[in-house]
Amino acid sequence: MEKPAAGADRAPVKTAADRDRVIVRTSVIGILANLLLAGVKATVGLLSRSIAVVLDAVNNLSDALSSVITVAGTFLAGRKPDKKHPLGHGRIEYISAMLVAALVLYAGVTALVESVKKIITPEPAEHTPVGLAIIAAAVLVKIFLGLYVKRTGQKVNSGALVASGSDALGDAVLSASVLLSALFYLWTEISLEAYVGVVIAAFIIRAGAEMIGDTVSEILGKRADPELSRAVKAALCEEPEVRGAYDLFFNNYGPERYYASVHLELPDTMTVEEVDRLTRRVQTKVYRETGVILTGVGVYSFNTTNTEAAEIRNTVQETVLSHDWALQMHGFYADTEEKTMRFDVVVAFSEDPKEAEAALRAELAALYPDYRIQIITDVDISD
Repeated sequence: MEKPAAGADRAPVKTAADRDRVIVRTSVIGILANLLLAGVKATVGLLSRSIAVVLDAVNNLSDALSSVITVAGTFLAGRKPDKKHPLGHGRIEYISAMLVAALVLYAGVTALVESVKKIITPEPAEHTPVGLAIIAAAVLVKIFLGLYVKRTGQKVNSGALVASGSDALGDAVLSASVLLSALFYLWTEISLEAYVGVVIAAFIIRAGAEMIGDTVSEILGKRADPELSRAVKAALCEEPEVRGAYDLFFNNYGPERYYASVHLELPDTMTVEEVDRLTRRVQTKVYRETGVILTGVGVYSFNTTNTEAAEIRNTVQETVLSHDWALQMHGFYADTEEKTMRFDVVVAFSEDPKEAEAALRAELAALYPDYRIQIITDVDISD
């Protein structure tokens, strides 16, 4: 593998305390704003007998409760490691995000039921200029709140904040539709508010379902961020002894809490003491530059002086990579005296690893019948 470019940039890592303070402060602002909007809209909706405005108020209330859960989750996630949870409590944030998603989904289903009831038994609304002005002001507040919360969430890598910000921006669009339906009723005396309520409910349900899907993906363990992966590999491959970095595997224990393992390809002339010094150096370097803790550094050796082994490697690599499903070969080493060779091959998810290994073993056995061949099939876990 060619060494990644050394300039893979990444934003400086915030301390956990700084990150938690930003999340809590932003969430409190969201709570206060949504409680105010919910109270004002509920008053306007009840006075004007508008189901759409009332449901909009309920949506703001659910947003406030979501922010409360986010704050609680952040406090719990920030607890220090203990004997039962030696890697900390960071994953609690994913649980809090799941609760937020469930709450949003519940609000959407409730809104849908109430809107359908109003379609079956319609009740005319009585809007006032003051009420409409309040709704218009609420739209602007929601836009500014949504942009602020979402951008802050992106800066501190908080899925809950990003989801809340996106939800707020969606709410602004829905509130605007409520305002337009009210104006349409004043001009035409045709009430569309119950139907607008159905649209609002559909948007809320979809947002809740997407949030659940995203959070489940985090809990199950998704593919590492390509930018982070490239940054770690770049830091490793800047070391002159490192020919390549492979099998980079991340374990995530909450946002910005990454533990990782990797294999480095090193010259077969290095001593154990030299490898030990290199390992400690790169662990410190990777943590300072990316915030990732390298818990394990394995080693592949490569032939440095044996020209016959180099020729065998070129032939084997050409054979392996002739298959579309073979994404990469690494960790190759051949012992021409003992007649052994070993290497890893990254296999695409579309291919069965056992079948791929059998096919390669048969091809290489035909080329090198005197060699014992060890093939390890890896999955494509990082960029």
